[in-house]
Amino acid sequence: MSGFPDIKSKKSLVAKYVTEPIWNKLHKEETKTSGFTLSKAIACAVQFDNQHCGIYAGDWDTYKDFAAVFDPLIQEYHGISADSVHTSDMDVTKIQGNIDPKAPVHSTRIRVGRSIDGFGLSPGITKDQRLGVENLMKKAFANLAGDLAGTYFPLTGMNEKVRQQLVDDHFLFVSGDPNLKVAGMERDWPEGRGIFHNKDKTFLTWVNEEDQLRIISMQKGGDVRAVFDRLARGIKAVGDSVKAESGSDFMLDPKYGYIHSCPTNLGTGMRASVHIDLPGYAKQGAAV
Repeated sequence: MSGFPDIKSKKSLVAKYVTEPIWNKLHKEETKTSGFTLSKAIACAVQFDNQHCGIYAGDWDTYKDFAAVFDPLIQEYHGISADSVHTSDMDVTKIQGNIDPKAPVHSTRIRVGRSIDGFGLSPGITKDQRLGVENLMKKAFANLAGDLAGTYFPLTGMNEKVRQQLVDDHFLFVSGDPNLKVAGMERDWPEGRGIFHNKDKTFLTWVNEEDQLRIISMQKGGDVRAVFDRLARGIKAVGDSVKAESGSDFMLDPKYGYIHSCPTNLGTGMRASVHIDLPGYAKQGAAV
C-alpha cells in the first residue's frame, strides 16, 4: 500500500492520528526486528468500520519508529501526559480487604501480558521467532517449582483427549477472531503456540496468542488476594526463568510500561475479572 489508505473506521483513533502527511512520511519505513510497517499496523482500522483504536504493534520497534502515530494515540486512550512515567507495584501485602465471602462469586481470574525482548510481537513476529519463543518457554516452564510447576501442551500435534480436556476447562484459545486474523496474528496457525498450566489448574500461561505470553492466575471463589499473590509469584518466576535460559528480560518501556501487541494493554497489562452466579437472570433479563 503506497497511497493514503481508506480508513473505514472513521471515528477510530487511527483515523484521527494517521493523517496524510504522517502517512507520507512513515509508510515506507520497516522495523528492524520483524519488518513491520505502518500499513500492517493499521490493517484493522482500514478493513473494519467498528474499531476504536484499530492499531497493533509488530515489535517493540513499532512503538518507536512510528511514534508520531502511537504516542498521541496512546496518550489519549490511556489519559496520560507526554512526560508520564510507568509505575507498578506487585506487593500483595498492600491489598486491603477482599471480596465479601457472601457474594455469589464463582471464580476469580487475573492476567497480564508479557513480551520477551529480542522477538517480534504477535502481529509481526516471524515464524522462526515464534518457534524461538515457544522453545524458550518450554525450557523456562521446566524450571518452575512448587505450586507453579506444571506441564506445557503445544497446540501442534495435540491429541484429542488433551484438546477436549482443555476445552472443558475453558483453557484453550482458538483461531477465528477476525481482528487477530487481519492483524496478522494467526499466521502459521497453530505452529509455535501452546498452553502451560500447573497441577491444580490455577496458574496458566498462553504462548503466542495475541501476546507472546498471557500469564494467568485463577481459582474458584472470590479470594482476590490469593489469586494476586500467585500471579505476582508466577510473573517473577517466569521472568527469572526466561532470564536464566536466554539472558533476555520482558520488554519494559520507561514511559508505557510492559510492551504488548495492542496499545490498549500497555502499562501493567493486567485485567482482573470474576464470574458470578445470578440465578434467574437469564429468565428476567433487564428486569433484574
